[in-house]
Amino acid sequence: MTIQLPGADGALRTYEPRTEPLALTTGAPFTSRTVFSAAHVVADPFADTTPDSPAAIDWDATLAFRRHLWSHGLGVAEAMDTAQRGMGLDWAGAAELIRRSAAEAKSVGGLIACGVGTDQLTGPADLAEVRAAYEEQLALVEASGARAILMASRALAAAAAGPEDYVDVYGHLLRQSSEPVVLHWLGPMFDPALEGYWGSSDLDAATDTFLEVIAAHPDKVEGIKVSLLDAGREIDIRRRLPQGVRCYTGDDFNYPELIAGDEKGFSHALLGIFDPLGPLAAEAVRVLDTGNTAGFRELLDPTVELSRHLFRTPTRFYKTGVVFLAWLAGHQSHFTMVGGLQSARSLPHFARAYELADALGLFPDPKLAEERMKNLLALYGVTQ
Repeated sequence: MTIQLPGADGALRTYEPRTEPLALTTGAPFTSRTVFSAAHVVADPFADTTPDSPAAIDWDATLAFRRHLWSHGLGVAEAMDTAQRGMGLDWAGAAELIRRSAAEAKSVGGLIACGVGTDQLTGPADLAEVRAAYEEQLALVEASGARAILMASRALAAAAAGPEDYVDVYGHLLRQSSEPVVLHWLGPMFDPALEGYWGSSDLDAATDTFLEVIAAHPDKVEGIKVSLLDAGREIDIRRRLPQGVRCYTGDDFNYPELIAGDEKGFSHALLGIFDPLGPLAAEAVRVLDTGNTAGFRELLDPTVELSRHLFRTPTRFYKTGVVFLAWLAGHQSHFTMVGGLQSARSLPHFARAYELADALGLFPDPKLAEERMKNLLALYGVTQ
């Protein structure tokens, strides 16, 4: 009962898979933290598409995965970068995803928040066009009944002349939003086109502008999502927020310590890594709800090695590992992604992801995961 896995050096190594998954149960709603998982989309493997075609989505499998997350008490952060927003999923597909997922959330009583961006702009745009694009998406999300997450905009990054343009655009959007929103600061490691967001590549200056926007509209900002992979900076921002504004960590490298917090506060969570970690993450948060921080860390700390592996440089391709693990776990019948993004990582990368996830007990059916891993290896010419 072993499997031969290729390493980064090209040599094969022997791994003995688990035979039983980690024992996890569903339970009561969380009481100490609000936790969202950014969720991936499931491609339609039989669609006759090319990497440049509009995304072909398997809606049944996509919505079933969201029900899986809700069943464990997690919220769903919809149409975010984990759903390949701007990397295969265009605005038309994202809009349909938002409508369908928001309706599904209502039917099952699930918590949902949806990404609002400007990705219907496919060429150069001025600030007025950026505002209009944001407004169109904000109106759709609000009409769906979901909470809005104002995502970082490639078009705004290209059009803004300096910090004052960010203050103006975000101020305009916050004044007209009907409900408080979540502001999302996505770093350039996730999207190189977002370099210099908030008007400066100096993170101290960018942080000041970010906080200026929040301070001017504290009643319209429910929370912020910080995705900079810099725990110290997130803690600093968290401590400078107006009272009542939440910090949702988007740090897929340092999430256990940030969620656990310290004597001065803690972060809630909105994480792409909670897509594959959903049940285990939920179990850990319920332990934290009892006040057992050590038990929370004991469950979640061992997952960081897997997360750092999936989010390794180039970080924006972490979605490939997320979908790969969903396939191994049986949440979808195939390993195909919109835009052909399943090709974005190497076989040694997949092998290590399988090994780390299996060791954590993440696969509900370890034998199925092993068989699928062997099938992938055989496709690449690795015989067992």
